[in-house]
Amino acid sequence: MEASYRLSLYEQRIVLACIAQVRRDAPLTDQQLYTVSAQKIANETGVGLKTAYRHLKAASERLYRREVTLHEAPNGAGGGKVRLTRWVQTVEYREAEGMVALRFGTDMVPYLSQLSEQFTRYALEDVAKMTSAHAIRLYELLCQWRDAGKRKVSVEWLREALQLEERYGRIPDLKRWVIQPAIEQINEHSPLWVKWDQCKTGRRVSHLIFTFGEKKTGEIADKPRKPKRTAPQTKGALYGIPMANIEAKAQPGESYEDAALRILEERRSRSLYRDESPD
Repeated sequence: MEASYRLSLYEQRIVLACIAQVRRDAPLTDQQLYTVSAQKIANETGVGLKTAYRHLKAASERLYRREVTLHEAPNGAGGGKVRLTRWVQTVEYREAEGMVALRFGTDMVPYLSQLSEQFTRYALEDVAKMTSAHAIRLYELLCQWRDAGKRKVSVEWLREALQLEERYGRIPDLKRWVIQPAIEQINEHSPLWVKWDQCKTGRRVSHLIFTFGEKKTGEIADKPRKPKRTAPQTKGALYGIPMANIEAKAQPGESYEDAALRILEERRSRSLYRDESPD
């Protein structure tokens, strides 16, 4: 089973935090409520508890509305089923306890169980250090392919797996804003090293080739290089914020959506600070 979806950084952290709670001797289930605390988010991001709870609440609300496409094909062959479903069926807010509780959707249990097995070999804390949603998703795919050590995928397949839709339509933009920052964060924060190359069909880049393996004990990854900013290419807006502003303020490896949500949160925090400040 493979899935195509797009989650923001905080949404991914919530899902992985829930998966981390599954005991080795107990199956992941759609009946249990898994909790994520604002304190955990605060520890990971360095923000205050109130801000962390707002992040957690907003992300869980978005996660409740998120769709995911599940592809099922016998033995990897074509002609399988495609199922559209949702991540969670229930969200509970426990403001007094500073946490959110989630109950996963029934159709997601087999996929999440598979995902849990993929991550048992690597510490989820390594993922928590990543600030790119694309890096976490690519790392998940590498864990899925870990026995192969090499994987060639079509650009269109990867775009669907990351649910990029119309974003980063040009190959240079895809490499600059998605692939290269993701590779740098995986090399810096995870137990894996990864290299990548591109393959052309005619003059068009049609496939990407990922080569990867486990780092040697004590190996230190090279410091990632920040990509140079270029003039904004995308028109329109996200959450009411012009794309030109989002691109100008986006951090390396940060998706447009994550950048827009961060900008909104910073604006709300400044507004709350002004409202709470004495005259």
